[in-house]
Amino acid sequence: MAALARSRLAAAADPTRAPDMQRYMKSDMPFHGVPKPTRDTLVRQLPALTSRAEWLDTVRRLWHEAEHREERYVALDLLRRYARWQEPDLLPLYEDFIITGAWWDYVDELASHHVGPLLMAHRPVVTPVIREWATDADRWKRRASVICQLGAKGETDLSLLTYAVEANVDDADFFLRKGIGWALRQYARVDAEWVRTFVEDHPGLSGLSRREALKHIS
Repeated sequence: MAALARSRLAAAADPTRAPDMQRYMKSDMPFHGVPKPTRDTLVRQLPALTSRAEWLDTVRRLWHEAEHREERYVALDLLRRYARWQEPDLLPLYEDFIITGAWWDYVDELASHHVGPLLMAHRPVVTPVIREWATDADRWKRRASVICQLGAKGETDLSLLTYAVEANVDDADFFLRKGIGWALRQYARVDAEWVRTFVEDHPGLSGLSRREALKHIS
């Protein structure tokens, strides 16, 4: 299945798009130049995977054997397409992809659409892992810990969000500061006053985090 996906990506390649896509993503790995709508169609037209083992094997091969960035995008697409097979035992896989991907396009997809749903469905198991990620040496695991609840809305674990933000509030990294602001801005859609108070109570928040958090609060 991985080989089939690769061959179809290659067949859909657009060399005129590829350099701009690579430049925009600041990627060392080249692109085929396949736009997202075309990739979505390609993924839908792949034969159905019939077992969890085959699914995981396909995803791992597409990720670790990738020669073009879209191969990794298809790996993530397949993770989402077969969300029914998500269980907490996939956390090491997601951690591996976060560390080896080490860029926002991969990490944000993994955090918000894979780690986040696992957290909501299996809080006693996943929460301690996210708390560990919040203080890890790897900045991308820390970003994932901050933004993994973007889709949680009223079910956001505020204790976990607070812990992840406070653990990283002094870090000067742009992606962490942006992620903190994003996570707070998203929760402001649920409880703007909580976010306003949080920002007031944390004067150490960077200007970027503060602006992002309060962007839609009058």
